[in-house]
Amino acid sequence: MSGSSNRDARPAARTPSATDAQRLERPPARPIPPSLELAWGLREEGTRGPRRGLTLERIVDAGIELAAIEGVGSLSMAKIAKRLGVGTMSLYRYVAAKDELLTLMVDSALGTPPPLPKRGGWRAGLTAWCDGVRGAYRRHPWALKVPISAPPLGPNNVAWLNRALESMAGTRLSEQDKLSSVLLLSGFVRNEATLTADFAAAFGEEQVMPGYGTLLLQITSAAEFPALHRAIASGALDDEDDMDLEYRFGMARILDGIGELIDGRLIP
Repeated sequence: MSGSSNRDARPAARTPSATDAQRLERPPARPIPPSLELAWGLREEGTRGPRRGLTLERIVDAGIELAAIEGVGSLSMAKIAKRLGVGTMSLYRYVAAKDELLTLMVDSALGTPPPLPKRGGWRAGLTAWCDGVRGAYRRHPWALKVPISAPPLGPNNVAWLNRALESMAGTRLSEQDKLSSVLLLSGFVRNEATLTADFAAAFGEEQVMPGYGTLLLQITSAAEFPALHRAIASGALDDEDDMDLEYRFGMARILDGIGELIDGRLIP
């Protein structure tokens, strides 16, 4: 009788929640590279050796300076070491490979995100976020040549991701929808910045291919390309290109779509 009473007194087993299931299903994290631990302040930099003044920050700064002058394609660990006045092998105490260093350079060039606007809600927040990322790419166009090989891991990149998510914190969007919105916007900004940089490298301050509409008239027919010829006739293809207007137009349309999703007029 007493045994039965003890069993009855035990607390009922807790039913696993969806969060528990997600935690159990989450894949194990890969090891954190030592250079990333240094960037996050999770590891102390070495103080031994003849080059005690060498730091990860100095290496990253030297890489950024060279990338701005020579471009990412010609960047090498040997050139960075020469700029710092150290042996090439000494850099590998801080970064394991050039690709690792490039990731840290882009993270540093990005800087810290702007504060959330006090007014305007999620749309003003995401607009400021996009403008900030675009501004960083304009200051450091070499960063557009660095392939994206992993999700954000550097301190600045993670801070920018957090800021974008904060912009949508008061909306009805799911966390997945918020992340998808950030991916959509970041892809748009990077593509627009790449196009602008490519045009600037090819044409400088000149208009991009003036007389484009006239040229198309010479190689196409209205019968075969009726929609295109209506655009040519409107003069839209001969306007002076304004990439700022194109950027504002594209971003506004994306934000309109996110707004529709927030208001429940679109099914994700």
